[in-house]
Amino acid sequence: MNTNNTFDKLKPYLVERPRPIIGAETVQLILMREILDYTVLRTEETRELNTVHTPFSVNKANEQVRRVAFLATKQKAAESRELEHLLRTATAKAGLTYPECYLKDNLCMQCPRCGLYGGTSTVAGQQERANIKHRIEYSTAFSLLPFEDIGTALTFNAINDRNQTTGQALGQRFAVQPATLFPSVVTLKSVTQRELILAVKALLACKSYGAESRIGGDVRNTIWGIVAGWEEVITSLELTLELADHLDKLNAEVIKQIVQEKYLPMTGNPKQIVMLEPAEIEALVKVCAETEMDGAFLEAAYQDIAKYREEQLAR
Repeated sequence: MNTNNTFDKLKPYLVERPRPIIGAETVQLILMREILDYTVLRTEETRELNTVHTPFSVNKANEQVRRVAFLATKQKAAESRELEHLLRTATAKAGLTYPECYLKDNLCMQCPRCGLYGGTSTVAGQQERANIKHRIEYSTAFSLLPFEDIGTALTFNAINDRNQTTGQALGQRFAVQPATLFPSVVTLKSVTQRELILAVKALLACKSYGAESRIGGDVRNTIWGIVAGWEEVITSLELTLELADHLDKLNAEVIKQIVQEKYLPMTGNPKQIVMLEPAEIEALVKVCAETEMDGAFLEAAYQDIAKYREEQLAR
């Protein structure tokens, strides 16, 4: 497979190297996040799931339903850490040494994770450690089906080791059921081809989300669409409301048709928008997954951020 041809359509929307002042180049990855185990998507101490009321669909806008919300912060935190883990392991395997970096109190501000996800200096009083602005953006994803169809409460008990009997129930765990779908959009701004590859790798590799992930939280991310242009074309909520009208035929071709027929005409620069065909998406994802994070790839990625920092601090 010719790797260069795989990225040809996206070349105008990728940059040669990251810069502190970004342009309008935008690549949106349209995902389907499929829950594969009981997953706890909550932020409150009440232990209840995060939910919100929305229209059922575009064609049933007057019918309000309650949906589970997969908060953007929960998506970003898991995938940012996954990229951090990948970089740590890959650099060690390649025999490379770079400053230690981990969330949230020891960001190195020199690695591809910091360059893509952004970072705030944790060293007080040092002006030379300017903050890095993120170039990857998330939005809350909403369950395709209503809360009543996918939410559940699991009761857990303690076991007496001496006689193997269960005592009084300790409590309830509110979770999303397996096989629940969350349409989602991740947006990349002025990224390089290497950064696109790293973002796709992190999405494919990240399998654990939500609270209490030690006993659940398995998720499979599948890329169903890739659209590029000078702006964001579609949001996660719009995607969910559109797909709710196509529950009998969820696939990449339907997403492509929805974006092209409805959302492309609403953009500010429609002639700058391109959307990959399903076969092209499959080929690009395959190339990203099979790209080795070897010494040459990693050194180039780290050098990009080193040059970014030089340009940033020189301004």
